[in-house]
Order: sequence, then structure tokens, then C-alpha cells
Amino acid sequence: MGIDLGTANTLVYVSGKGIVLQEPSVVAMDSNEKIPLAVGEDAKRMLGRTPGNVIALRPLRDGVIADFDTAELMLKHFIQRVHEGKALVSPRIVIGIPSGVTGVERRAVMEAASQAGAREVYLIDEPVAAAIGAGLPVAEPTGNMIIDIGGGTTEVAVLSLQGTVISESVRVAGDELSDAIVQYMKKVHNLVIGERTAEEIKIQVGSAYPGQYDDDSLMEVRGLHLLSGLPRTVTIKSPEIRESMSEPLSVIIDAVKRTLERTPPELAADIIDRGIMLAGGGALLKGIDTLISHETGIVVHVAADPLSCVVLGTGRVLENFKQLERVFSTRPPR
Repeated sequence: MGIDLGTANTLVYVSGKGIVLQEPSVVAMDSNEKIPLAVGEDAKRMLGRTPGNVIALRPLRDGVIADFDTAELMLKHFIQRVHEGKALVSPRIVIGIPSGVTGVERRAVMEAASQAGAREVYLIDEPVAAAIGAGLPVAEPTGNMIIDIGGGTTEVAVLSLQGTVISESVRVAGDELSDAIVQYMKKVHNLVIGERTAEEIKIQVGSAYPGQYDDDSLMEVRGLHLLSGLPRTVTIKSPEIRESMSEPLSVIIDAVKRTLERTPPELAADIIDRGIMLAGGGALLKGIDTLISHETGIVVHVAADPLSCVVLGTGRVLENFKQLERVFSTRPPR
């Protein structure tokens, strides 16, 4: 079983079946009884809409476990759902995690998966898994560059011969882009909006690069007006949302440039030939490939299915376990 334990979404791959589950990483808890009421899509619908005794929370922040018990509950729930309630055969699990996490954070993920019923837990760095899932030839002695923009972290890595030559992980990604929109709406339009509304704005009218997209596109946003304290509707345009996201986007671009500066010359030549691969949910932001290409002067390709690159990568590693054994960053203790 391969799991992409993401800040925004968790995906599960079962060998022989493909991707069997894709759900938001959200758990709704009853705060009095401390029992989960809903997990995944049902819990996401409750975000920001719960009564006092129900908390809808995301157990992962910035790609790492922020709430250990809830993360364990969520993993257990997803594993059981995949097995459709049959008696659990303890599965071998491969989990994709950000490359910049500390040893303690790695141990937390392994422990949560073991408690959730895994027999063996292997960890693989997300950029490596994403590159395998996007179909890059990671086993060959050529330089492959991948940028994986998730919900909590952006991973930039140069890979060769099943290993990471250089990688950088910044904790700025989809969530920070949504946050920037929330702050902008508050500052400029005096409108308080929630996380889900910000996400919708980003998907509908957000773009990273001017000129190519419909800059006249408008969107009506409903929220709470700060001055009157009453609900209001405001109309926003695409260029102002692009402006609001410029700061987190520049952090991502800087990480890409820093990685390129540190790349050995032979591999840099390969990257110029082959281009950069873009994966993760952030790759779906309109114009982000053009922005990176404009800033680096290198062709940027978006993966065929950017959201499921990491989980497809973990699945391929499971199915070719012997050939790809060297890609794991942490193995289970013998």
C-alpha cells in the first residue's frame, strides 16, 4: 500500500488496484467524547461550519504531523476503508513525506502508520516519489529536476541514479497562497473570508503570470464585512488576486533558483535539455509553469496528473520493490 500523506489530501494506492482513495486530510472530532465523527470529504465540508462541541481539524501542517493522535486516527480510518472492513492483513506501507522533515518528524509518521496497523513502514522523499510517478527516468545517470508544490510544502529536487543530488524544501505552498488571499481580502476589501472560500478564489480566478489568461475574469465573493459586521458580497478581478499571491510565489521561485545554483554542471546541462517537471496540486495554478520558465529560462512541463504523482510513485516503488529499493530515505528497523 502506498500513501501520499499530504497536508491537503491523502491518497492511497494498493498494488494491483491503482489509486483506491483520494480524500482531504481533515478529521471532524467530538471535543467532549474525543471520537471522530467524520473523516475526509465529509469532514472537509464541516470546516469553519461546526458547532462548539465539534472541531474540524487538519492533523498535518506544512507537510508534517501537527496532531499525532488525530493523524493516527485518520490513517487507521483510511487503511480500514481501503480494506473494506475485512480482517486486516497488516500491509507493507510506503509513505511519501517532505524531504526537509527532521528525524523526529519522520519517526512520528512511522509510528502513526505502525499504530494504524502497518507491518512494515518505508518512507520515501516526496520529490523522488513524484518524479517516479511523473515518469521521469530516475534510475538513469541523467539529471532530472522536479518541483512538487503541495498544500504545505514546496519540494525542489535534482535527482539522478535513484537518489537525490540536491533538494530544498520550503514550507510555502498552496496553503500560504490561500492565506495570502485571505489577508488581501481583509486588508483591501475589509472582508473576512474562510479557508474554503480562499481556495475557491485561487482555483477560479487565481493565476501566477499575466497576459495569457483571461484577466477580465471576475468573481463574486461573499464574506463578513469588517466595518459593518454584516455579510457582504464583493466583486474581485483576476489581476488583484495574482498581486496578492506574489509574495509566496516569489519564495517558491527563489527556492528553485537556489537549487539550480547548487546543481553540478553536468546535471545542469541535462536539466536545460530535458526541462523541469512540475507536480503537486500547486502545479494546477494557472500560469505557474510560465512564471518559473520566465524566471529560470528553462522549459517547464506540468505532469499529466500532478495531484497523484506522489502516490503513483509510491505505488511503482511497491510494485518494483527490488529494483527501486535504494530510493527509501528511512527503512523500518530490522
